[in-house]
Amino acid sequence: MRQPLHLVRRLSGALLLGLSLAAGAGLASSPVRAQETADAGFQRFVQGLWPAAKARGVSRATFDEAFRGVEPDAKIVALTRKQSEFVRPIWDYIEGSISAQRLKRGQEMAAEWSKTLGMVEKAYGVPRSVVLGVWGMETNFGSFTGSIYAVRALATLAYTGYRGDFFREELLTALQILEQDHVDRSRMLGSWAGAMGQTQFMPSSFMKYAVDGNGDGVRDIWSSVPDAMASTANYLRQQGWEPGLPWGFEVQLPKGFDFRHLKQNFAQWQALGLRRVDGKAMPRAGEANLFLPGGADGPAFLVTRNYDVIKTYNSSDAYAMGVAHLGDRLMGGLPIQGAWPKDKPMLDKDQRQELQERLARLGFYEGDADGKLGSKTREAVRNFQLRRGLIPDGYADYAVLRELRTAR
Repeated sequence: MRQPLHLVRRLSGALLLGLSLAAGAGLASSPVRAQETADAGFQRFVQGLWPAAKARGVSRATFDEAFRGVEPDAKIVALTRKQSEFVRPIWDYIEGSISAQRLKRGQEMAAEWSKTLGMVEKAYGVPRSVVLGVWGMETNFGSFTGSIYAVRALATLAYTGYRGDFFREELLTALQILEQDHVDRSRMLGSWAGAMGQTQFMPSSFMKYAVDGNGDGVRDIWSSVPDAMASTANYLRQQGWEPGLPWGFEVQLPKGFDFRHLKQNFAQWQALGLRRVDGKAMPRAGEANLFLPGGADGPAFLVTRNYDVIKTYNSSDAYAMGVAHLGDRLMGGLPIQGAWPKDKPMLDKDQRQELQERLARLGFYEGDADGKLGSKTREAVRNFQLRRGLIPDGYADYAVLRELRTAR
């Protein structure tokens, strides 16, 4: 499946792609001239792809047809800056993703495709709940799979240099998909980032993990629900999904819990006084990490390496929790029982960036200070909290930022 789409390495600074280059060359004397220069730059970029595409077996006819009428899309560049799973509070993201409407549709689709889900579960060892969770989060169970021509989306991102060479490689792979007649141009539609089909595969993931789920000899993730389900399960299994191990579950922490505990086997967690919120017994085998997405005062979860496998689909914890919790709810599971810390003000973007910069200066954080609070930031915050004798919950809030401002 697709690679994480969240670290910005280089973005175009203008809405007209290539405008900054034109201005640097003294050519952007008017909006019209700037647009003409940007268009010429994009066409040079496209033609520069031909040798690499040819080396991958793409014919000139396929290449020309794929790029016929294709222009860069400034709206796609803007969308790279608006990834809600990293900037919205996790509770807003989850509550917005698991609406009554989505649950109703998901239950209907789970019943309609029950036989197929059973076969996929048996073949790949991935629970139907997780397959349904991905399907629901990605396209609302196939109701909206995207309307952007994948080549245009990928070419725009590759041209601007977003995430280095990642999208250039995906673009070349998309041309191979067209060359091999897996799908025709008119149906090669998807998201702004080039993810396609019922469960949103990037082109490279299609080539590696897509399978024929209904036995018709075609790998059709666009219109075949069995193919999309089987492909998703195959992807997760190939990423290391361990059959029989849950992704995790919500737990109740005992009074006076020592938050320095992070990773234990289930027997050890039980001995420490943790209990499942749903009243079920702890698994007999396996280990899990304590995950506190809302800090020590919010809901607590034990998550296994299968949770990390979900994150290979999308590296955001909000997304992974959305998939896992949606799947559980569709199987009759409880809503999250712990109270989210909604009364505490959230850090704004500048404050999140400041927090990352201060963590980096102290040697706790490596990466871009982009204001997107993912697992690396959480780990850095936790290590800082341990050093300072604070509750090590990994939660980035005002209290942590204030403490960082006094740290040397």
